Amino acid sequence: MNPVITEFDPSRYLDSEEVIAEFLSQVMADGDTDELLMAIGQIARSRGLSVVAQETGLGRESLYKVFTPGSKPRFDTVMKVMRALGVRLHAVPI
Repeated sequence: MNPVITEFDPSRYLDSEEVIAEFLSQVMADGDTDELLMAIGQIARSRGLSVVAQETGLGRESLYKVFTPGSKPRFDTVMKVMRALGVRLHAVPI
């Protein structure tokens, strides 16, 4: 019998603002921009891209493009999405 291996999908577990904030904090600590964009995209999918698109005034297709590896979204776009997700960036000394 061969075990079935599925890809881990963190969006299934992003069910509260506290969990989302901790998830983003851990991703930002690594300093990888592509990983951060993917994480924000996973959070947006957990909330529903249609809902996030409506709250930000962006199209769903645009949101998909913003959160693909290698994309270079505008900072204001990322901030709109973060606001719609109910989280904000917080700077602390290294």
